[in-house]
Amino acid sequence: MMKFILMMIFMIPLSFFKKFWFNQFIYLIMFMMFMMNFSFNYLVYNISYFLGCDLLSYMMILLSMWICSLMIMASSKIYMNNNYYSMFLFVMLMMIISLFITFSSMNLFIFYLFFEMSLIPTLILIIGWGYQPERIQAGAYLLFYTMFASLPMMIALFNYYKNYNSLDFFLMNEFVNSFFMFLCMNMVFLVKMPMYFVHLWLPKAHVEAPVSGSMILAGVMLKLGGYGMMRLLINFQFMVMKFSYIFMTISLMGGLYVSLICLRQTDIKALIAYSSVAHMGMVLGGIMTLNYWGLCGALVMMIAHGLCSSGLFCLANISYERLMSRSLYLNKGLINLMPSMSLWWFLLSSSNMAAPPSLNLLGEIMLINSLISWNWITMLMLSLMSFFSAAYSLYLYSYSQHGMLFSGMYSFSMGYVREFLLLILHWLPLNLLILKSEYLVLWI
Repeated sequence: MMKFILMMIFMIPLSFFKKFWFNQFIYLIMFMMFMMNFSFNYLVYNISYFLGCDLLSYMMILLSMWICSLMIMASSKIYMNNNYYSMFLFVMLMMIISLFITFSSMNLFIFYLFFEMSLIPTLILIIGWGYQPERIQAGAYLLFYTMFASLPMMIALFNYYKNYNSLDFFLMNEFVNSFFMFLCMNMVFLVKMPMYFVHLWLPKAHVEAPVSGSMILAGVMLKLGGYGMMRLLINFQFMVMKFSYIFMTISLMGGLYVSLICLRQTDIKALIAYSSVAHMGMVLGGIMTLNYWGLCGALVMMIAHGLCSSGLFCLANISYERLMSRSLYLNKGLINLMPSMSLWWFLLSSSNMAAPPSLNLLGEIMLINSLISWNWITMLMLSLMSFFSAAYSLYLYSYSQHGMLFSGMYSFSMGYVREFLLLILHWLPLNLLILKSEYLVLWI
């Protein structure tokens, strides 16, 4: 594991050479090397110092490397306009290093440290390359929501270490019987996922972020919350059994409300951002059931959502670069101008509503099984969420592709090869991974 970190550190000078696309190529090579490096089973492999990888970490790191590589591909405008792109590549590198160590860490304190560190490059991306002046406010929201929830976790960590003398994931099997500790330890993950009620930073951050910021936020940052809970809830089994109904009710009802909010959005990016809250609500419900279906379904759904949401943000950006607006009132009739891009809108919107053969479908089936086996009343919320997720995905597709063209358009370019490649690289893994889905359910 250390060799990958050393490789990333040696890449720092590379980001300051004027080779933008070469950096992306290196990320893809790192992805391939990491993929070759692992044996597919539930054991922890490649243990070195405080790092090691089981199947859960492995999938998350692969997702991070893939999304980071595609972020560079999506951000060609930064390169074309010479908009501090060396700095951009450096921030990206810091982000992938922090994510790599977060996901492969076997010590809770190291996990916490790099979990917090990953916040800084995201903040720099939003404030540095965002579009509107409101990006400062969005950055403040992101920072303060996360920091407010994460400081209690640090205190809880020290308390746990004082009582049990270890923060190693392998040795953390003491059951903690305190709701206060449970809340302090997990609140930061609930904010990061985000759970309904603490989700307000997410739509703001997405709308103000550049395409790369949106991709990393939707693709990987939200998954940090789910990953942390999967690792830690083993210590709070009694608490989860007692109180999980509170969080499940909030996340499922919240998912339903947010789906209804999606139907009223006029900003394409805000719509996709709110749909993330609905999907992650289901993931949180699945993790809280603490059963096998729920945990595996949560992992599948996190990977599926990472690829699908990231692809939709790329599409929103492709439209934005041409019309200079994200409003659904102006982004109309695009099927007349970019018929081939319309196919990708359709494919990714259908994956977003969990149409076969996407990985979203597998994740939803597993999560629905898990939640209904936990309590049959959840059927009500789940059926409505599934219905409305189809409704807002269709709304997004039909409003943007059909209708009268915006009359203020005077010049337009069709899709570039780079854009089609970018979308293919989101969609193919999303729809092919279902053929090898056994790898996604072996990690427990």
